[in-house]
Amino acid sequence: MTLFEILAILVTLSAGFAYLNYRVLKLPTTIGVMLIALLMSLGLIALGPLTSGAESGLRHLLVGIDFNAALLHGMLGFLLFAGALHVNLDDLARQRWVIAILATLGVVMASVLIGLMAFGVFKLLGLEVPFIYCLLFGALISPTDPIAVLGILKSAGAPKTLETKITGESLFNDGVAVAVFLVLFDIAAGGQETSVGSVVWLFTEEAVGGLVFGLAVGGLAYVMLKSLDNYQVEVLITLAVTTGGYALAEVLHVSAPIAIVVAGLLIGNHGRLLAMSERTREHLDTFWELVDEILNAVLFVLIGLEVLVLAFRAEYVFAALLLIPAVLVARLISVGLPIGVMRHFRRFSPGVVKILTWGGLRGGISVALALSLPPGEPHDILVASTYAVVVFSILVQGLTIGPLIRRTLRDATPRD
Repeated sequence: MTLFEILAILVTLSAGFAYLNYRVLKLPTTIGVMLIALLMSLGLIALGPLTSGAESGLRHLLVGIDFNAALLHGMLGFLLFAGALHVNLDDLARQRWVIAILATLGVVMASVLIGLMAFGVFKLLGLEVPFIYCLLFGALISPTDPIAVLGILKSAGAPKTLETKITGESLFNDGVAVAVFLVLFDIAAGGQETSVGSVVWLFTEEAVGGLVFGLAVGGLAYVMLKSLDNYQVEVLITLAVTTGGYALAEVLHVSAPIAIVVAGLLIGNHGRLLAMSERTREHLDTFWELVDEILNAVLFVLIGLEVLVLAFRAEYVFAALLLIPAVLVARLISVGLPIGVMRHFRRFSPGVVKILTWGGLRGGISVALALSLPPGEPHDILVASTYAVVVFSILVQGLTIGPLIRRTLRDATPRD
């Protein structure tokens, strides 16, 4: 298939599923389109020969898509920039220590805990997965995705501080988790020494380099935006930041996700306030909101369809079922311990650990990182496990986080 044909099919399916969701299911768009895509995929598999033509056509479509390249080297920059563009820097600054600790220490802690539990689960089931690959699984499943849950948080009346924590953590832990994943991947591939110093240097180069590069690119864009008043050109500049900045960050071997988040925060706050007219702000917000919605719809449709090309064996399914609670336990510990320590210095909303744990949904970035692993049995096992955790988090956690928040708010008045 040509690139245009692939895009045409994906956009058409996304539009059709979004329409069905709006008219029938009335779920949050991302959850609804993924559920419909997943049900359609399972239906095609169940019907077998009756739908062999449609199933083979979709398989052919999915095989022609490099999910890892499409997300990590394409869509992710747009999604992160659109998310960062609408985050208030003052709100973020007030929660900076909580977000920084959860997005760094929390990610590393969760990666190690999940890796250890995954190693035990695989050993229990007789699956030979090297420990370094278990740590890779921990790193790729640790980042959370705020897209499917933010609308629910708003409708449930969650405190603004809680919303900021979830959004800020999700924006930055993507970049940190990718940096951790890349360091571990280099070790697994034998491309780097395994000394503590080399690991720390690789991580610092990725994370700190991304931060500095993001400030430089965002600052250059700010200067350009301030020097003119033409919304078409200004929107184009933000597109250049997202595409050119992301690509250049990858060439320089610094964290492109962190760079784009930092640039988006700078443009969305100082740029919006000091370098844009009201007309430009209106067009910029409308443009990036549409980009965000469209790309997320396509991404979640892809996640739902991906089940058609995954390798599932009985032991893989058992492993996935055991890893779902393991990931939740790791999330609880990696959130609960830092917040438990920070409670000595600041106050938190009641139920914050419970909501952050259950609201830590996984998304497309985890699937993309899993698919980037080299072929072999560990690849098939980890992709199947990742897919199960992602689907559970989006459908089960995503659809129940609203009632959990409302019940928590009824039981106690937020203090933070």
